[in-house]
Amino acid sequence: MARLPLDAQLGALQTVLSRNTTLLRILERTAALDLPQWYLTAGCLFQTVWNVVTGRPPTHGIKDYDVFYFDDTDLSWEAEDAAIRTGRAAFADLPADVEIRNEARVHLWYEQKFGVACPPHDSVESAIDSFASTTCCLGVRLEADGRWRVYAPHGLADVFNLVIRPNPVLAPRAVYETKAERWRQEWPELRVLEWPG
Repeated sequence: MARLPLDAQLGALQTVLSRNTTLLRILERTAALDLPQWYLTAGCLFQTVWNVVTGRPPTHGIKDYDVFYFDDTDLSWEAEDAAIRTGRAAFADLPADVEIRNEARVHLWYEQKFGVACPPHDSVESAIDSFASTTCCLGVRLEADGRWRVYAPHGLADVFNLVIRPNPVLAPRAVYETKAERWRQEWPELRVLEWPG
């Protein structure tokens, strides 16, 4: 996979992710919600790849499906909660926990949850850039014409090669190590790289 040309990697990603029919339904239904700058992101994507690569069922070990959007015109909890409730209704019949979050609001609660300050994001992409592992920095959405838009600032090689690489731009070391250990319990084939000294 790592030696495929980039366009072939994108095709392989779509083929592999399409094995997870729940993920496909969430992509389609999220597109209909018309959330600004949205992406389906995080574990549901790279864990689907790990499952297919290792011969597991496509949804094995996936805790939830994260939908990020960006709306800095209204930073109130009420506006985000309205999007969450709309999504809850849209996904109610699916066998999945879908979490919708406005990334324009992350700086308002991040420090209380993780112990470090988070500068305000200026897009969903900047939020994805700050994940604890570069392997996790992946987002997919359906465009109006049905094409897949893929955001993968660190490429796809680590995702397909089962490598967990730290991304020390925001999340603390403990967050990275906790996530990596949980993932290794589900996917013991993973190669977890150490946090830089």
